[in-house]
Amino acid sequence: MTEHDYNPIREARSQSREKVALVNKNKVLEERVLRQLDAMKANPAFDQRMVSIAYTGIQEAFMWANRAVFQPGRVKLPEDAD
Repeated sequence: MTEHDYNPIREARSQSREKVALVNKNKVLEERVLRQLDAMKANPAFDQRMVSIAYTGIQEAFMWANRAVFQPGRVKLPEDAD
């Protein structure tokens, strides 16, 4: 596995190419679903509140899926002991 050494986010872990590729694949899948929901949002025949809840749920689900891959940690603060 090749690791990406540079990450400008504080305390972020280096990620393999495979993990980055998986998250990028997830982003494409998420975009396809969100575009379907955008089409539903444009149609007043659908319950717009339910569409909005679905939109938020999809965003949240993919966020958790991507966090499962990247496994972010907590940030150390200056006052923390080494």
